[in-house]
Amino acid sequence: MRARRPLALAATGLALALTLAACGASSDHGPMTGPSSSAASDQSGRTGDAAFAQLMIAHHQQAIEMADQALSKSTNPDITKLAAAIKQAQGPEIDQMKGWLAAWGEPEQMQGATASDGSMDHSSMDMGGVSSAGMMTEQDMQTLSNATGKDFDRTWLQMMIAHHQGAVSMANEVLMTTSDPQVKDLADSVVAAQMEEISTMQKLLAG
Repeated sequence: MRARRPLALAATGLALALTLAACGASSDHGPMTGPSSSAASDQSGRTGDAAFAQLMIAHHQQAIEMADQALSKSTNPDITKLAAAIKQAQGPEIDQMKGWLAAWGEPEQMQGATASDGSMDHSSMDMGGVSSAGMMTEQDMQTLSNATGKDFDRTWLQMMIAHHQGAVSMANEVLMTTSDPQVKDLADSVVAAQMEEISTMQKLLAG
């Protein structure tokens, strides 16, 4: 696993973008009117959409990495079934969001949010006050990699529950600002699917 270092831009990216989206059509002299107001609102909304896609791609990529570990290490059929479902759902969503960013002329990674090797650095994401948006640190991932047997299953469930809760928070944030029906549909899907999976994992953990 490559080391990651905290980055302030990744830590505040989505929260800042969504704040701009919510406030983009106002000024010190009251709300703007006419075409310029609409254009400003559209631009600020797109800024939030792009930040959501950029950070959710990284979030999904880590979920797939965690799912791969479960598929290779867990002997619990309920966990391996869930891990396979996570991969099956989130892989296409990554491709969908990459397509949006290409169409919008936006990079796949938030500007400045890279580690020294040029890879995405998302170890300190903080979106809307949700600490790390459920993202695992390098140390967390190493702990998961070192775990075996029932200890692995318990650790995986605990981490994936937190990871899913972060994704739900991110999706709910963008739903407050987006005007793009595709973004809304995906965010709604993330909330519905991951809340259901959280419930399943909590039951498995309790059992």
